[in-house]
Amino acid sequence: MLRVTIHDKPEALTFQLEGRLVGPWVRVLQECWQDATRHRQRPLYVDLTEVTSIDAAGRACLSTLHREGVKFIASDCLIKDIVEEITRGPPPKGERSTSRRGGAGNTPTILREDEP
Repeated sequence: MLRVTIHDKPEALTFQLEGRLVGPWVRVLQECWQDATRHRQRPLYVDLTEVTSIDAAGRACLSTLHREGVKFIASDCLIKDIVEEITRGPPPKGERSTSRRGGAGNTPTILREDEP
């Protein structure tokens, strides 16, 4: 499962991700980013501090976002390593899934900061 909370502030737009950035959930982030870039000219951040795993599709998505100027926030050692690889240059060949804890789910959740 992937949960996306959108923090819409005048100075920046931040997508706070929680859960797994893998497989079909990657599309959720891509759609949020596409919607945001249509109407916004502010800095965009992706907060990965609550992300538990990122697979090859998630890395590819983050690489695309990085090339478009998105900045990342990460605290977990494994997720930080992925962010460093992405921001250092092109993603390495033979990407693998990186996970720090399990979890399952099949429904993405997208919340705006001003929603209950």
